[in-house]
Amino acid sequence: MTKHSPLRIAFQMDPMEAVDINGDTTFALAEVAAQRGMSLFEYGPQHLVYNHGRIQAYARPMTVRREKRNHVSFESRRLIDLVDDIDVVWMRQDPPFDMAYITAAHILERLKGQTLVANDPEWVRSGPEKILPLDYPHLMPETLITRDETAIRAFRDTHKDIIIKPLYGNGGAGVFRMKEGDSNFASLLEMFFSVSREPIIAQAFLKDVSKGDKRIIIIDGTPVGAINRVPQPGETRSNMHVGGEARATDLTETDMIICDAIGPMLKERGQILVGIDVIGDKMTEINTTSPTGVQELKRFTGIDAAALSWDAIERRLNAN
Repeated sequence: MTKHSPLRIAFQMDPMEAVDINGDTTFALAEVAAQRGMSLFEYGPQHLVYNHGRIQAYARPMTVRREKRNHVSFESRRLIDLVDDIDVVWMRQDPPFDMAYITAAHILERLKGQTLVANDPEWVRSGPEKILPLDYPHLMPETLITRDETAIRAFRDTHKDIIIKPLYGNGGAGVFRMKEGDSNFASLLEMFFSVSREPIIAQAFLKDVSKGDKRIIIIDGTPVGAINRVPQPGETRSNMHVGGEARATDLTETDMIICDAIGPMLKERGQILVGIDVIGDKMTEINTTSPTGVQELKRFTGIDAAALSWDAIERRLNAN
């Protein structure tokens, strides 16, 4: 992998002009890259091209600035080669983790050994955020994955109070709390199964969620800090997409035990920027697809996870 100087960066993402410059992690990554003199390109997964062995994209050269309503400008979209013209690709489009997402990961995986892709798409594809934690059952709440209604009903009967959510959803969408005796139970399952052939994931409800759902940022296998996301009164979900309030927090001894358990795996698999979710002493998700929380972490602690991500990438490039 030959490094060009200055680095040429392509962001595969949802349109940059639509992001919140005070909350979006991809904007923070692009901002730091620009400050370091890197050349920036932006394209969506729909602009990715496999052409007889060549991996290309119809991309827009991009300039970013922290100015509200004027945070990005583009040159005309043009075809670029993700080997010859680019040093680093950031796969940063938001889920859903569907076949379009998986196909994009398959295509980007073919850049291995030529252009660095963060996070490594082979393992993003192979480790969805609610599946990857299954390798660490001792760190998780009691969990069930199935489409079988009898199994789901038995799980609720055992735990009395459970959370049901789409296995490949994101941002808190489709998350329901179901208590024992809830008359909506059968209707809810009918709704899930009528719109998807996928199983659902059910987990024992964690009462500690009222104190917050901690997002821990891990850079190249090492935890660098955390924020706490506290749900609104009367709300089970703490995701900031649905109104969760970000607050300052510290890493506890339990948090570090979790991070020490999964950190070496994340580093080995090329997962540069990861966000894990911890409620109380239980890990619920390992987000490698498009983790958020970087700007909130910097506001509360001064820790610049975007800069640390670029440091990690530059170390990897220099090691090759």
